[in-house]
Amino acid sequence: MLTELSIKNFAIIEEMSITFQKGLTVLTGETGAGKSIIIDALGLLIGGRGSVEYIRFGEKKAELEGLFIMEESNHPVFQKANELGIEIMEDQMLVLHRTISQTGKSICRINGKLVTLAILKEIGQLLIDIHSQHETQSLLNVDKHIELLDSYYQVNDPQFLKEYEELYHKWSQLKKDYKEQNQNEKELAQRLDLLTFQLNEIQSANLIPKEDDELLEERNTLVHFERIFQSLKDAYNGLHGEMRGLDWLSHTANHLEAAGENNQELQKLYEDYIDHYYMIEEISYKIRQHIDGMEFDPERLEFIESRLNELNQLKKKYGSNVEEIMEYSATIEEELETIKNRDEHLLRLEQRFKELTEDLLLEAKQLHDVRVKAAKGLEKAVLKELKELYLEKANFIVEVAYTKSDQNELMLEGSSVRPNNKGIDRIHFYISTNPGEPPKELNKIASGGEMSRIMLAMKNIFAQHQGITSVIFDEVDTGVSGRVAQAMAEKMYNISIDSQVLCITHLPQVAAIADTHLRIEKHMNHDRTTTSVTELSREDRIAEIGKMITGEELTEASKQHAKELIEMNKSR
Repeated sequence: MLTELSIKNFAIIEEMSITFQKGLTVLTGETGAGKSIIIDALGLLIGGRGSVEYIRFGEKKAELEGLFIMEESNHPVFQKANELGIEIMEDQMLVLHRTISQTGKSICRINGKLVTLAILKEIGQLLIDIHSQHETQSLLNVDKHIELLDSYYQVNDPQFLKEYEELYHKWSQLKKDYKEQNQNEKELAQRLDLLTFQLNEIQSANLIPKEDDELLEERNTLVHFERIFQSLKDAYNGLHGEMRGLDWLSHTANHLEAAGENNQELQKLYEDYIDHYYMIEEISYKIRQHIDGMEFDPERLEFIESRLNELNQLKKKYGSNVEEIMEYSATIEEELETIKNRDEHLLRLEQRFKELTEDLLLEAKQLHDVRVKAAKGLEKAVLKELKELYLEKANFIVEVAYTKSDQNELMLEGSSVRPNNKGIDRIHFYISTNPGEPPKELNKIASGGEMSRIMLAMKNIFAQHQGITSVIFDEVDTGVSGRVAQAMAEKMYNISIDSQVLCITHLPQVAAIADTHLRIEKHMNHDRTTTSVTELSREDRIAEIGKMITGEELTEASKQHAKELIEMNKSR
């Protein structure tokens, strides 16, 4: 769950640290006090899109940090963190940090390790689920319905999509390969000519691995032949010529030997010295041999220059070194072989594609049957939730239908279907909230209050299946009142039993049922606006809820009503 949130220089918030508890926490306050800004900060902390506009006026950067304590050792975030190489502390703490600078760039860290925004989002979405009136629109997006249905079923079988997804990936790649191989004759002929020319050019060069490196070394020796030859002669003369270096070293050896005849330590020193003397003597012989073997060959240098030029021309076309050119040669040889045996290759490819298509359709049909069964379960679960939210006459239908294709490329049970990475299904949610009315798509229902209840019903179901540690509701109870408001409050409280819930609300029923009540206030300080958060005591809660009941003035009647609401919920 989210334990601590720190915000610095974010919008109108100068600096703030909020401690959150288990259960249901409500945030209340006047419009514009900064309630939604706190939710915006959490959204950015878990990988939402940032903007320099969030940075407090006059500051260089905004900083956000959240501390999460994982109470379940099998939470999905542990596996994801392990996959991404993120170490989770022994006390199962996870710290997310994000800095947004004036340049628009974000610096993201998880437990102190720098990560990309994409990784921050992957981890963050396993920790927090933010739901607002705006995000309720995702329920209206038909393309999202399949994800919702699958998430409902995946609690029973987390891997149920894996086999199909792997098969679809192979099928898509094979389809792409077949299409490329089946291109028109003119393009193939042009490709054949090009590859044949390239292969002949490379093969005629008779390349030898590492040849360019060896030739460069030999060329360097020949270009600097005179200086190398003279340096070797001078080195040899220093040992055997007028300087008589070896004679002096031999002379020193004789004296050391004499000194060591009566001293073991000096005898050991002599032995070490004579080993090095013989080594230097051996080196002098090798220098002599090298000098005797040296011969300047201008024709050889001319050949090397010509050969290096030839290799450089090939490098410009086919690779940065001889090995890469030879690898490219092997690749185009293989492609040429494929083109030359195109008909036979296409026949094999077509047969393999046909077999894989049959396997894919079989797997997709099994997936379809699983979803049909899951849809029935989701329908019952949603209707149960809606009944508790006083939509007892509602009728909710999950339609699982094949995704039709106009091209008649794949046929299943007499229908032309179009596979994608999720299968061949298109999921539609339909609802009727009034008896006698036919079920319609969700975006055709009448009121925002009904939409809020449908969303909350589904959120209560999915919160139990998705393992999210914290669920956040941002004014999702707008448009409801009376017994419906009380039912929604109880529904949010039920969600908070398994997941921490944070809720911005204007409803006294929701505020009264909360475990923790935070009041957000806006202040003026030296002509600058700041925001503060206060955890309310029992008496302060009664006063705050009383004002929510009347709308503005706190009366004895509203205080009594607020007290009764709190007591009623406390006895549940």
